[in-house]
Amino acid sequence: RLVESGGGLVQPGSSLRLSCAGAGSIVINTYSVGWYRQAPGKQREWVASISTGGVAVYADSVKGRFDISRDSANNLVYLQMNSLKPDDTAVYYCKAVRGNAESWGQGTQVTVAS
Repeated sequence: RLVESGGGLVQPGSSLRLSCAGAGSIVINTYSVGWYRQAPGKQREWVASISTGGVAVYADSVKGRFDISRDSANNLVYLQMNSLKPDDTAVYYCKAVRGNAESWGQGTQVTVAS
C-alpha cells in the first residue's frame, strides 16, 4: 500500500510538497506512480505521473506549477505544488502501477483559501 502526507491549509500563491511513500512490499521505484485529486462533488482527476524511468507528464491545469519527482533512496515520490489556487483544493491520492497490479493511498487533504 501507499501512504500520502504533506497536505494542509495554505493561502493562494503558496507552495506545498506532498509525499507518497511505499509501504509493506511496495518498492516504489519499480512502479509508475501517479497523483490524482478529488474535489468535493467532483470526480477524481489525474494530476501528474512519473514513469520508472523518470519521465513526468502533467495535466494542463497544473503544468508549469506542479513538479513530480522520485526520491529513490527513501522509496518516495513527491508532488511539489507551487502557485496554489483555490481550485487546487481537493483530497490528493497517489497510485502505483506495475503490470496488472495497482495500489492507492488513503489521500491527503489540500485546502487553498484566504
